[in-house]
Amino acid sequence: MRIAVVGATGMVGRVMLQVLEERNFPITEIIPVASERSIGKTIEYKGKEYKIVSMQDAVEMRADIAIFSAGGETSKQWAPKFAEVGTTVIDNSSAWRMDPDRPLIVPEINADILTTNDKIIANPNCSTIQLVMVLNPLHKKYGIKRVVVSTYQSVTGTGKDAVEQLNGEIEGRDVAKVYPYQIFKNALPHCDVFDEETGYTKEELKLTREPRKIMRVDEMNITATAVRVPVQGGHSESVNIEFENDFDLAEVRKLLAEQEGVTVQDNPDTNTYPMAFYSEGKDDVFVGRIRRDLSQPNALNCWIVADNLRKGAATNAVQIAEYLVKHNLVG
Repeated sequence: MRIAVVGATGMVGRVMLQVLEERNFPITEIIPVASERSIGKTIEYKGKEYKIVSMQDAVEMRADIAIFSAGGETSKQWAPKFAEVGTTVIDNSSAWRMDPDRPLIVPEINADILTTNDKIIANPNCSTIQLVMVLNPLHKKYGIKRVVVSTYQSVTGTGKDAVEQLNGEIEGRDVAKVYPYQIFKNALPHCDVFDEETGYTKEELKLTREPRKIMRVDEMNITATAVRVPVQGGHSESVNIEFENDFDLAEVRKLLAEQEGVTVQDNPDTNTYPMAFYSEGKDDVFVGRIRRDLSQPNALNCWIVADNLRKGAATNAVQIAEYLVKHNLVG
């Protein structure tokens, strides 16, 4: 099993290599791919040094799977070239997510739709992944009518330059600004760029559109506000869910606890609830503050947290690769 990691020197790419190693993914050869300025340098994987190669060289090496985390334009240009030589691409950008011919996969929810013909597979947006991990089991039981989500997103979702901006501002250094304003001691209701037509940001539109495709529910109503906060690990979401049918809180907690990849942390008596600080470095999605909406019948409030670099990106991509190998859908 030969695996290419495209964007291997980036923040998500490095976590992908870490997750592949931690989960002991069955690799016979790792092929690190990065930008022109990194070609010829080396990265370490399982104690061995591997030389970074160019995109074209990686295509010609015909890996079994290529995991991309190199931006949408790079994916649009190169993913089809990898696919043409028989490599299955798992892409972490937004380039293919809403393409009707490309599967958008969270393995615990909809990996069953994958076939050997799927050569470009989209990895969902980080905030979407943790959201649907909670919505899906509840929708199956009660039927979701409407979702209102507000996010509190880590600077790691923007990348290493954003982390540098936050750290520089904390330390009082003069640093380049990735955001239009300071992020230290601030909260920016501005994740990604604004869509001129709707006034929403692209991040907010991803949150409204991607869950429908993953959960195979065309009519579910979702609205979102996405906020960047001065946190370095983990995205948090305040979620209000209105159901078609009434629910029992004990049953809700049981359904979520039984969902693979979800951990319930919900005990006000002991101040037990999910936190970004706690989620960092972990693969599960954490949910708590589970309570009825007192203003609306058949409605629920909850708080969802996950490490956006792991389950929100790298881990989900590796889990897709694991599913492909387990079910003989590559090679």
